Amino acid sequence: MKDDFITYQAQTTPHPLALEVSYAEGSYIYDTNNKAYLDFVAGVSACSLGHRHPRVINAIKAQLEKYLHVMVYGEYAQEPAVKLSKLLAKNLPKSLNKTYLVNSGTEAIEGALKLARRATGRTEIIAAHKAYHGNTMGSLSLMDIEERTAPFKPLIEDVNFIEFNNEEHLSKISDKTACVILETIQGGAGFILPKNDYLKKVKDRCKTVGALLILDEIQPGFGRTGTLFGFQNFNVVPDIVVMGKGMGGGLPIGAFTASNSLMDLLSDNPKLGHITTFGGNPVIAASALATLQEITETNLMQEALKKEKLFRKLLKHPLISEIRGSGLMLAPILPSAEIASEVILACQEKGLILFWLLFENKALRISPPLTISEEEIKKGCGIIIDILNSVKSNNKSC
Repeated sequence: MKDDFITYQAQTTPHPLALEVSYAEGSYIYDTNNKAYLDFVAGVSACSLGHRHPRVINAIKAQLEKYLHVMVYGEYAQEPAVKLSKLLAKNLPKSLNKTYLVNSGTEAIEGALKLARRATGRTEIIAAHKAYHGNTMGSLSLMDIEERTAPFKPLIEDVNFIEFNNEEHLSKISDKTACVILETIQGGAGFILPKNDYLKKVKDRCKTVGALLILDEIQPGFGRTGTLFGFQNFNVVPDIVVMGKGMGGGLPIGAFTASNSLMDLLSDNPKLGHITTFGGNPVIAASALATLQEITETNLMQEALKKEKLFRKLLKHPLISEIRGSGLMLAPILPSAEIASEVILACQEKGLILFWLLFENKALRISPPLTISEEEIKKGCGIIIDILNSVKSNNKSC
């Protein structure tokens, strides 16, 4: 299978990990030799309830017996999508009450940008340095890493950048600004948390000049930081919130949510201001609804903070300078990119899945399922510490 994978399926890097997957269950992925891998990444924060959670699987099976795709998004009332949107509204601030369902996080970003320009009549978009919001042309335009954007230029125009957590840059938000778009917690940059009420200050500035604040919750959303959405930890309510990844229980989905009055702007002048064929797909919406119900009806969010404390307690080592992030979105920082890669690859050999962050190459990505047990955390952290000990003993300069 590996040879065919390389030959026939387009790759994203010259050297993919190429783990040959047989099946997955709970916190484990199994390869074709039946070797078990403890999953500390959860499909890059996508599998909030682990692999093949019974509630999710049952919801998918039940919907399969009723109907699959029947009509483009927004024309027919389909129970899973309606219930999902209603439950989101119930668990969000009152001003965030209408949801547009799409197929991925980056597509949701595109819709949110369009909505901001439509609502304000302005064109300028302000994003953060080292932001990552996806890879479609609009989302890619929000990235200021030249080596990643240069081959695809020209991107969309009138995008400017501010430094995350730098309050002096807030003056760049002006009456020409349609929106400011920020990750609630910067992901690719190294799981960077907002400080000193930064997000609230951005929102206040946006309100003063008539711009909208878009918060990207694609990674921290759905219980990963101890609240349903990360912004609920930071005393701020965005005008538009974008979600994806952990929303779908392992199936592809994204969404953006705003007020009734804002979202209705996409339905007229022009009509079909934003359209999608498969957004709100009933099987995927059923999976997302079951995921949201499980997260909101159990103690998983509170437990995420307890599990964070356990990770921080166990991952103490001379080679770890700090652990960034919050809840089950953590990034231990190592001395160099080379050591981080060595640890990630060695962990896979030992049956533990870790991954890289896009821009902070000294980090280990730890974003396990919310359902991971304390015993599994202890087991995985033990593997990491053993490998760090080996790395340190083999490299006297560490």
